[in-house]
Amino acid sequence: MADEQVNVNEFQQLAKEALPKMNYDFYAGGAEDQYTLKENVEAFRRITTIAPQLKNLEGLLTIEPALDNGSNLESYAKETLDASLCWKDIEWLKSITNLPILIKGILTREDAIKAVEVGVAGIVVSNHGARQLDYCPATITVLEEVVHAVGGKIPVLFDGGVRRGTDVFKALALGAQAVLIGRPVIFGLAAKGEYGVRRVLQMLKDELELTMALSGCPSVKDITRSHVRTERDRLISML
Repeated sequence: MADEQVNVNEFQQLAKEALPKMNYDFYAGGAEDQYTLKENVEAFRRITTIAPQLKNLEGLLTIEPALDNGSNLESYAKETLDASLCWKDIEWLKSITNLPILIKGILTREDAIKAVEVGVAGIVVSNHGARQLDYCPATITVLEEVVHAVGGKIPVLFDGGVRRGTDVFKALALGAQAVLIGRPVIFGLAAKGEYGVRRVLQMLKDELELTMALSGCPSVKDITRSHVRTERDRLISML
């Protein structure tokens, strides 16, 4: 079809045309100068992938369970804001439910260590879509720091700026155990309803599978740190 979208970014323009301006600005916008909003996306472009050759890719697999469960997207519910919420409340939350508790918004080594200490089931490296504090770090730039701080004790999930399957690949290579998608799904829904959401997710999956194949990774478990090169890596190589 001549008008079929070829990448996730094209759904944003369709969403802009379909939504009232106020609604589109809410979903697409960020805080203040929108520096972090743009940096979430741009930071991925400064990470390159490395592709070993002659790898057996039979049975290419892009799905691994996170927290021993599926994504269960249909059960996702909006959270309410409590300005008094702090670390000490985690113990209370754990006392009233057997459900796994994850903390979203971790951007530093210190907070990651604290999350492990209070006994949460996992963390999400996120700056909340760059909608809160402008000029905080792009999530992909701090992911590895957080992963190292956690040391494999709890799962580390990731969101922020994902627009391509290559972005998913890079986040997995830097240690994320799952990658969450926000705005692209909203744009797909606004542009083409349920079909748009399915199309966005399929595009990301197809791009991830292609990147895995070209990088010699038959499964997401085979994606390692050696498959990407960051700005820090390039600077170190010049020393």
